[in-house]
Amino acid sequence: MIQHGDVVDAARLLRGGTFTALTGAGISTDSGIPDYRSPDSPPRNPMTYQQFVGDPDFRRHYWARNHVGWRHVHRTHPNEGHRVLADLEDRGIVRGVITQNVDLLHEDAGSRTVIDLHGRYDSVVCLSCGRTISRAHLAERLDALNPGFIESVLDGGTTVADVEVAPDADAVIARTSHFNPADCEFCGGVLKPEIVYFGENVPRERVERAFALVESADALLVAGTSLTVMSGLRFVRRAAKNGQPVVIVNRGETRGDPLATVKVDAGASETLAALAELL
Repeated sequence: MIQHGDVVDAARLLRGGTFTALTGAGISTDSGIPDYRSPDSPPRNPMTYQQFVGDPDFRRHYWARNHVGWRHVHRTHPNEGHRVLADLEDRGIVRGVITQNVDLLHEDAGSRTVIDLHGRYDSVVCLSCGRTISRAHLAERLDALNPGFIESVLDGGTTVADVEVAPDADAVIARTSHFNPADCEFCGGVLKPEIVYFGENVPRERVERAFALVESADALLVAGTSLTVMSGLRFVRRAAKNGQPVVIVNRGETRGDPLATVKVDAGASETLAALAELL
Protein backbone atom coordinates (compact mmCIF):
# COMPACT_ATOMS: atom_id res chain seq x y z
CA MET A 1 0.00 0.00 0.00
CA ILE A 2 1.33 3.42 -0.97
CA GLN A 3 2.07 5.68 2.00
CA HIS A 4 1.29 9.17 0.74
CA GLY A 5 2.90 11.93 2.73
CA ASP A 6 4.61 15.30 2.66
CA VAL A 7 8.13 16.63 3.06
CA VAL A 8 7.88 16.39 6.86
CA ASP A 9 7.14 12.69 6.60
CA ALA A 10 10.07 12.27 4.21
CA ALA A 11 12.42 14.14 6.55
CA ARG A 12 11.30 12.06 9.51
CA LEU A 13 12.14 8.91 7.58
CA LEU A 14 15.53 10.09 6.32
CA ARG A 15 16.77 12.04 9.35
CA GLY A 16 19.78 10.63 11.15
CA GLY A 17 20.96 8.40 8.31
CA THR A 18 22.36 8.53 4.80
CA PHE A 19 20.61 8.12 1.49
CA THR A 20 21.42 7.65 -2.17
CA ALA A 21 19.50 9.82 -4.64
CA LEU A 22 18.03 8.51 -7.89
CA THR A 23 17.02 11.38 -10.17
CA GLY A 24 15.23 11.78 -13.48
CA ALA A 25 14.18 14.47 -15.92
CA GLY A 26 11.82 16.07 -13.39
CA ILE A 27 14.73 17.48 -11.40
CA SER A 28 15.99 19.39 -14.45
CA THR A 29 12.72 20.99 -15.55
CA ASP A 30 13.45 24.07 -13.43
CA SER A 31 16.66 24.47 -15.44
CA GLY A 32 14.62 24.73 -18.63
CA ILE A 33 14.93 21.15 -19.86
CA PRO A 34 11.48 19.60 -20.37
CA ASP A 35 10.87 15.99 -19.44
CA TYR A 36 9.17 13.18 -21.33
CA ARG A 37 6.55 11.95 -18.91
CA SER A 38 5.30 14.64 -16.52
CA PRO A 39 1.51 15.14 -16.50
CA ASP A 40 1.82 18.24 -18.70
CA SER A 41 4.39 16.90 -21.17
CA PRO A 42 3.37 16.53 -24.82
CA PRO A 43 3.55 13.03 -26.33
CA ARG A 44 6.96 12.09 -27.72
CA ASN A 45 8.42 9.25 -29.74
CA PRO A 46 12.13 9.07 -28.87
CA MET A 47 14.37 7.49 -31.48
CA THR A 48 15.39 3.93 -30.68
CA TYR A 49 18.86 2.43 -30.93
CA GLN A 50 17.70 0.17 -33.76
CA GLN A 51 16.42 3.14 -35.77
CA PHE A 52 19.61 5.10 -35.25
CA VAL A 53 21.91 2.25 -36.23
CA GLY A 54 19.80 0.85 -39.06
CA ASP A 55 18.60 3.88 -41.01
CA PRO A 56 20.82 6.71 -42.34
CA ASP A 57 17.76 8.97 -42.70
CA PHE A 58 16.96 8.56 -39.01
CA ARG A 59 20.57 9.37 -38.11
CA ARG A 60 20.55 12.49 -40.26
CA HIS A 61 17.28 13.62 -38.72
CA TYR A 62 18.60 12.94 -35.21
CA TRP A 63 21.88 14.81 -35.69
CA ALA A 64 20.08 17.77 -37.27
CA ARG A 65 17.78 18.09 -34.28
CA ASN A 66 20.55 17.40 -31.80
CA HIS A 67 22.74 20.05 -33.41
CA VAL A 68 20.17 22.65 -32.41
CA GLY A 69 19.19 21.12 -29.08
CA TRP A 70 22.78 20.71 -27.92
CA ARG A 71 23.23 24.47 -27.81
CA HIS A 72 20.33 24.79 -25.41
CA VAL A 73 21.43 22.09 -22.96
CA HIS A 74 25.00 23.38 -23.10
CA ARG A 75 23.77 26.73 -21.76
CA THR A 76 21.54 25.47 -18.96
CA HIS A 77 22.50 25.76 -15.30
CA PRO A 78 21.85 23.71 -12.16
CA ASN A 79 18.76 24.61 -10.16
CA GLU A 80 18.08 24.46 -6.45
CA GLY A 81 17.37 20.73 -6.52
CA HIS A 82 20.80 19.95 -7.97
CA ARG A 83 22.51 22.31 -5.51
CA VAL A 84 20.70 20.81 -2.53
CA LEU A 85 21.91 17.29 -3.33
CA ALA A 86 25.48 18.56 -3.74
CA ASP A 87 25.27 20.34 -0.39
CA LEU A 88 23.84 17.27 1.32
CA GLU A 89 26.72 15.24 -0.06
CA ASP A 90 29.14 17.76 1.47
CA ARG A 91 27.30 17.30 4.77
CA GLY A 92 27.73 13.53 4.59
CA ILE A 93 24.01 12.84 4.23
CA VAL A 94 23.89 11.93 0.54
CA ARG A 95 26.12 9.03 -0.43
CA GLY A 96 25.88 9.87 -4.11
CA VAL A 97 23.56 10.42 -7.05
CA ILE A 98 22.40 7.97 -9.70
CA THR A 99 20.89 10.05 -12.48
CA GLN A 100 18.92 9.02 -15.54
CA ASN A 101 19.66 12.44 -17.02
CA VAL A 102 22.49 13.15 -19.45
CA ASP A 103 22.65 16.92 -18.84
CA LEU A 104 25.58 16.87 -16.32
CA LEU A 105 23.80 19.38 -14.08
CA HIS A 106 24.57 17.36 -10.95
CA GLU A 107 28.28 17.61 -11.71
CA ASP A 108 27.91 21.31 -12.51
CA ALA A 109 26.22 21.82 -9.12
CA GLY A 110 29.19 20.27 -7.31
CA SER A 111 28.10 16.68 -6.70
CA ARG A 112 31.21 14.51 -6.63
CA THR A 113 29.78 10.99 -6.63
CA VAL A 114 27.55 10.81 -9.69
CA ILE A 115 26.69 7.80 -11.82
CA ASP A 116 25.41 8.99 -15.21
CA LEU A 117 23.26 5.92 -15.79
CA HIS A 118 22.26 6.79 -19.35
CA GLY A 119 25.49 8.47 -20.38
CA ARG A 120 26.52 12.09 -21.01
CA TYR A 121 25.43 14.55 -23.65
CA ASP A 122 28.91 16.05 -24.01
CA SER A 123 30.58 12.96 -25.47
CA VAL A 124 30.28 11.14 -28.80
CA VAL A 125 31.49 7.62 -29.63
CA CYS A 126 32.28 5.89 -32.93
CA LEU A 127 30.38 2.62 -33.26
CA SER A 128 33.16 1.15 -35.43
CA CYS A 129 36.49 2.05 -33.81
CA GLY A 130 35.21 2.96 -30.33
CA ARG A 131 37.01 6.31 -30.15
CA THR A 132 35.30 9.12 -28.32
CA ILE A 133 35.32 12.83 -29.06
CA SER A 134 33.76 15.80 -27.33
CA ARG A 135 30.38 17.03 -28.45
CA ALA A 136 31.88 20.52 -28.69
CA HIS A 137 34.41 19.29 -31.27
CA LEU A 138 31.64 17.61 -33.25
CA ALA A 139 29.66 20.85 -33.19
CA GLU A 140 32.55 22.59 -34.95
CA ARG A 141 32.62 19.88 -37.63
CA LEU A 142 28.83 20.00 -38.10
CA ASP A 143 28.93 23.78 -38.41
CA ALA A 144 31.53 23.45 -41.17
CA LEU A 145 29.50 20.79 -42.98
CA ASN A 146 26.24 22.74 -42.66
CA PRO A 147 26.87 26.46 -43.08
CA GLY A 148 23.72 28.46 -42.39
CA PHE A 149 21.74 25.49 -41.04
CA ILE A 150 21.17 26.95 -37.58
CA GLU A 151 20.04 30.21 -39.12
CA SER A 152 17.67 28.37 -41.47
CA VAL A 153 16.00 26.70 -38.49
CA LEU A 154 16.01 29.64 -36.12
CA ASP A 155 14.58 32.15 -38.54
CA GLY A 156 12.07 34.85 -37.76
CA GLY A 157 13.80 35.86 -34.54
CA THR A 158 13.41 32.44 -32.92
CA THR A 159 16.10 31.59 -30.38
CA VAL A 160 17.51 28.19 -29.49
CA ALA A 161 15.65 28.33 -26.19
CA ASP A 162 12.38 28.73 -28.10
CA VAL A 163 12.84 25.47 -29.98
CA GLU A 164 11.35 22.50 -28.17
CA VAL A 165 14.25 20.65 -26.56
CA ALA A 166 14.11 17.13 -25.16
CA PRO A 167 16.11 15.73 -22.22
CA ASP A 168 18.67 14.03 -24.48
CA ALA A 169 19.66 17.35 -26.10
CA ASP A 170 17.35 16.59 -29.01
CA ALA A 171 15.09 19.25 -30.54
CA VAL A 172 12.04 19.16 -32.70
CA ILE A 173 12.75 20.36 -36.26
CA ALA A 174 10.80 19.53 -39.40
CA ARG A 175 13.34 20.76 -41.96
CA THR A 176 16.25 18.32 -41.77
CA SER A 177 16.53 16.80 -45.26
CA HIS A 178 19.39 19.11 -46.25
CA PHE A 179 21.50 18.40 -43.15
CA ASN A 180 24.89 16.69 -43.58
CA PRO A 181 25.88 14.50 -40.60
CA ALA A 182 29.53 13.80 -39.81
CA ASP A 183 31.27 10.43 -39.90
CA CYS A 184 34.13 9.40 -37.63
CA GLU A 185 37.19 11.40 -38.65
CA PHE A 186 39.45 8.46 -37.72
CA CYS A 187 37.78 5.52 -39.49
CA GLY A 188 34.68 6.86 -41.28
CA GLY A 189 32.35 4.94 -38.96
CA VAL A 190 28.98 5.98 -37.55
CA LEU A 191 29.06 8.49 -34.71
CA LYS A 192 26.58 8.18 -31.86
CA PRO A 193 26.07 10.30 -28.74
CA GLU A 194 27.49 8.48 -25.72
CA ILE A 195 23.92 8.14 -24.47
CA VAL A 196 21.90 4.99 -23.82
CA TYR A 197 19.02 4.96 -26.30
CA PHE A 198 15.67 3.27 -25.96
CA GLY A 199 16.27 -0.38 -26.83
CA GLU A 200 19.91 -0.24 -25.73
CA ASN A 201 21.27 -1.71 -22.50
CA VAL A 202 23.03 0.26 -19.78
CA PRO A 203 26.60 -1.08 -19.47
CA ARG A 204 26.69 -3.79 -16.81
CA GLU A 205 29.62 -2.29 -14.93
CA ARG A 206 27.69 0.98 -14.55
CA VAL A 207 24.63 -0.87 -13.23
CA GLU A 208 26.72 -2.73 -10.67
CA ARG A 209 28.28 0.50 -9.42
CA ALA A 210 24.80 1.95 -9.05
CA PHE A 211 23.56 -1.06 -7.09
CA ALA A 212 26.58 -0.73 -4.79
CA LEU A 213 25.81 2.95 -4.23
CA VAL A 214 22.22 2.14 -3.32
CA GLU A 215 23.33 -0.53 -0.86
CA SER A 216 25.93 1.75 0.74
CA ALA A 217 23.23 4.03 2.15
CA ASP A 218 20.49 3.67 4.75
CA ALA A 219 17.72 4.75 2.36
CA LEU A 220 16.90 5.63 -1.23
CA LEU A 221 15.42 8.96 -2.34
CA VAL A 222 13.85 9.08 -5.81
CA ALA A 223 13.31 12.55 -7.27
CA GLY A 224 11.75 13.62 -10.55
CA THR A 225 11.23 10.33 -12.37
CA SER A 226 8.18 8.26 -13.20
CA LEU A 227 10.35 5.11 -13.15
CA THR A 228 8.68 4.01 -16.37
CA VAL A 229 11.73 2.14 -17.62
CA MET A 230 13.42 -0.70 -15.75
CA SER A 231 16.82 1.00 -15.79
CA GLY A 232 15.70 3.16 -12.85
CA LEU A 233 12.99 1.01 -11.31
CA ARG A 234 15.41 -1.82 -10.56
CA PHE A 235 17.16 0.29 -7.91
CA VAL A 236 13.87 0.93 -6.13
CA ARG A 237 13.17 -2.79 -6.22
CA ARG A 238 16.63 -3.56 -4.82
CA ALA A 239 16.25 -1.06 -1.97
CA ALA A 240 12.80 -2.38 -1.09
CA LYS A 241 14.07 -5.96 -1.20
CA ASN A 242 16.88 -5.00 1.18
CA GLY A 243 14.43 -3.39 3.58
CA GLN A 244 15.76 0.12 2.96
CA PRO A 245 13.20 2.94 3.22
CA VAL A 246 12.26 4.43 -0.15
CA VAL A 247 11.08 8.04 -0.50
CA ILE A 248 9.67 9.03 -3.90
CA VAL A 249 9.21 12.68 -4.83
CA ASN A 250 7.46 13.16 -8.17
CA ARG A 251 4.51 14.90 -9.74
CA GLY A 252 2.07 12.15 -10.64
CA GLU A 253 2.22 8.39 -10.34
CA THR A 254 5.37 6.30 -10.74
CA ARG A 255 5.90 2.59 -11.28
CA GLY A 256 7.72 2.53 -7.96
CA ASP A 257 4.84 3.87 -5.89
CA PRO A 258 3.77 0.45 -4.55
CA LEU A 259 7.30 0.04 -3.13
CA ALA A 260 7.54 3.51 -1.59
CA THR A 261 7.71 3.97 2.15
CA VAL A 262 6.65 7.58 1.61
CA LYS A 263 5.42 9.13 -1.64
CA VAL A 264 5.43 12.93 -1.95
CA ASP A 265 3.42 14.14 -4.94
CA ALA A 266 5.22 17.42 -5.60
CA GLY A 267 7.96 19.05 -7.65
CA ALA A 268 11.52 17.86 -7.09
CA SER A 269 13.41 21.14 -6.63
CA GLU A 270 11.16 22.81 -4.08
CA THR A 271 10.67 19.57 -2.14
CA LEU A 272 14.40 18.86 -1.95
CA ALA A 273 15.04 22.42 -0.74
CA ALA A 274 12.43 22.03 2.01
CA LEU A 275 13.76 18.60 2.88
CA ALA A 276 17.32 19.90 3.31
CA GLU A 277 16.14 22.43 5.86
CA LEU A 278 14.54 19.68 7.91
CA LEU A 279 17.47 17.26 7.90
